[in-house]
Amino acid sequence: MLDAEAAMVRFLSLIAGEPDIARVPIMIDSSKWEVIEKGLKCIQGKGIVNSISMKEGVEAFIHHAKLLRRYGAAVVVMAFDEQGQADTRERKIEICRRAYRILTEEVGFPPEDIIFDPNIFAVATGIEEHNNYAQDFIGACEDIKRELPHALISGGVSNVSFSFRGNDPVREAIHAVFLYYAIRNGMDMGIVNAGQLAIYDDLPAELRDAVEDVILNRRDDGTERLLELAEKYRGSKTDEAASAQQAEWRSWDVKKRLEYSLVKGITGVYRTGYRRSPSAGRPPD
Repeated sequence: MLDAEAAMVRFLSLIAGEPDIARVPIMIDSSKWEVIEKGLKCIQGKGIVNSISMKEGVEAFIHHAKLLRRYGAAVVVMAFDEQGQADTRERKIEICRRAYRILTEEVGFPPEDIIFDPNIFAVATGIEEHNNYAQDFIGACEDIKRELPHALISGGVSNVSFSFRGNDPVREAIHAVFLYYAIRNGMDMGIVNAGQLAIYDDLPAELRDAVEDVILNRRDDGTERLLELAEKYRGSKTDEAASAQQAEWRSWDVKKRLEYSLVKGITGVYRTGYRRSPSAGRPPD
């Protein structure tokens, strides 16, 4: 049986000496508060805790928030209260508004250290009640930014495409379209594999339009149309084309390689690229 507390301490101690890891904020995630607190005692600088909610009531929520404030950590706050997870736009902002007031007014929590997760759920499940899940999240982002100053927004992006597991090209298209609209409406960060994220403008037009119909819930038959189209892209030429491009891009000039790696989330290119081309840019003014 894994000793979670010991494992957390050992892991954080190991990465503390790794320059590429230690220079970014560490997010501590555990269902056990004792494990979270052990982690908070190990990290350097400001950490992020994932997550707290009002699921177990306000008293426990305030207790945990006060401890996090004492450790100087930021926190992910789930849109989850005593009645359950928020699945509509109205419930999302209602819970986030309530949590924000408690954190800022009763706990004295810095609003810029609050990261709301308004719950991303799967769309195109075949259940009519789920059709507006993506649009509800996107709308909640807009509400949070308008009503709750300085608070940030995050979410688990892969949840939205869960109905298409096994069909990576379609899942990546769903993620790209979802993020395109969520970011425009205030989403600040998300849990997503950046190296496997499609670019919105690079998506095939027919696939992008079909995905938008589902994400924005624009058509009653949006799910059926996307399901029909999805088979065309399953295991498809999109994968083959991506593999070919991944091999080709390393032969491009430095500027294009750096641009491509930034867009695609590919690490390890920047230092070597700049070393090979010290005159690729101009000195700062």
